[in-house]
Amino acid sequence: MDGMSRWRTKSIENSLADSLEEGHNLKRSLGTWDLTIMGVAVAVGAGIFSVGARAAGSYAGPSVTVSFVLAAVTCALAIMCYAEFASAVPVAGSAYTFTYTTLGELAAWIIGWDLILEMLTGAAVIAKFWGIYLSNVFTLLEWDVPATIPVLGLDISWGAFIIVAIFTTLLVLGTKLSSRVSGVITVVKVAIVLFVIVVGAFFVNPANYTPFIPESVPSEGGAGEAWSQSLFSFLTGAAPAQYGVFGLLAGASLVFFAFIGFDVVATSAEEVKDPQRTLPRGIFAGLAIVTALYLGVSLVLTGMVPYTVLAEDPEASLATAFIAVNADWAAQVISVGILVGLTTVIMVLLLGLSRVLFAMSRDGLLPRWLSQTSAKRRTPARIQIIAGAIVALIAGLTDVGVLEEMINIGTLSAFVLVSIAVVVLRRNRPDLPRAFRVPFSPFVPILSAVLCFWLMLNLTTLTWVRFLAWLLAGLLIYFSYGRQHSLVGRRESDVVGQAAGN
Repeated sequence: MDGMSRWRTKSIENSLADSLEEGHNLKRSLGTWDLTIMGVAVAVGAGIFSVGARAAGSYAGPSVTVSFVLAAVTCALAIMCYAEFASAVPVAGSAYTFTYTTLGELAAWIIGWDLILEMLTGAAVIAKFWGIYLSNVFTLLEWDVPATIPVLGLDISWGAFIIVAIFTTLLVLGTKLSSRVSGVITVVKVAIVLFVIVVGAFFVNPANYTPFIPESVPSEGGAGEAWSQSLFSFLTGAAPAQYGVFGLLAGASLVFFAFIGFDVVATSAEEVKDPQRTLPRGIFAGLAIVTALYLGVSLVLTGMVPYTVLAEDPEASLATAFIAVNADWAAQVISVGILVGLTTVIMVLLLGLSRVLFAMSRDGLLPRWLSQTSAKRRTPARIQIIAGAIVALIAGLTDVGVLEEMINIGTLSAFVLVSIAVVVLRRNRPDLPRAFRVPFSPFVPILSAVLCFWLMLNLTTLTWVRFLAWLLAGLLIYFSYGRQHSLVGRRESDVVGQAAGN
């Protein structure tokens, strides 16, 4: 029995039944618009003002627009797999739940642990930067407000603490209320992005788009910088290069960071009204809006200044381009836009983190008492408060910048497994009702898995080492606690015991 435990799956029927368990269930209150806003809220953050500039300057030049297209297509392929699963199994937990029903408990634990990595580090990193940009806004307004305050000998980033506390409170009070607040803030930040695109278009010089794909050159540091190399370069012995076709592909790996978060939308499946129809519509509408915004920003950015100007600034952003064309005032607008943009990202990541932990604890892989929901609002208040406290402590007390790429690798690993799981579900449950079906299966899911794994290979070797260390820690927890307390395992033991008794 124990030898087979890692392969045991949780039936879709049991997953749906558990979502109705009194005291461990969530309230269905979200519609298509809420999910669309959630997708835009988590994907449109600081990255829209900075990631494209860094990718253009360091990797792709004007062809960064193609990098964005490749990243968007890769994301869309994976999101189609999420949409099929979410329409068939509308239960909290996203990739964790989907994997549990197809690839088995051990794979589900690994992917759940990866999702915790993605959302925990993501929320902490964004909260930390939110505090930093809040200080920048205070500086622009010429207000003398310190970025940190000393507490018991430690310098605490008070801005990160406050923003996490606010959204943790809102999420405890109700998902619908949080969605409304997020909706208002998201409309404001999209308006700022559109304003920047329109104003920037007046400074575009078509000559800056040439050469569209700059000639490949060796990157600084060479192959000797083993930890900062991509894993692909390290394994093949290829010298890291800038620009050219491989630079364009490396740029796609970097800007993929701009699209992470759509898997978080799927974690809210159990709180969606009419999820079979609403989830696919909301997810794809959000992805379409985000892709259009990113393409608009990247076209304006690379048209305003030569990519070499962006390459000279290690902290290149949209502000770099506006300052280069003597529109310094735009830097102030961008600083406000970044602050507003980061705000809703934190909320959605906190929501996703708590929902994955909720699903894993309801299944017994983590302590069951964590999944208790409040009687009135039916939100997982306990786990939301604990998750918020951990995120606030990490963001307020540590240097989280080194964890940025961990967000990418956690997301991509989830994408790979969900893409594979769709193929397995089609084979094992061909008759299962699905409101959305991935076209050209199994070709599209397999292509999705391959592209996501390729993007993983373009992350640094140091990121991979940290990722493997995180996985080992997770496996220790699973084999020391999760496997013995799994509800699926207990149900199987009961069935075996009854059979033996008969």
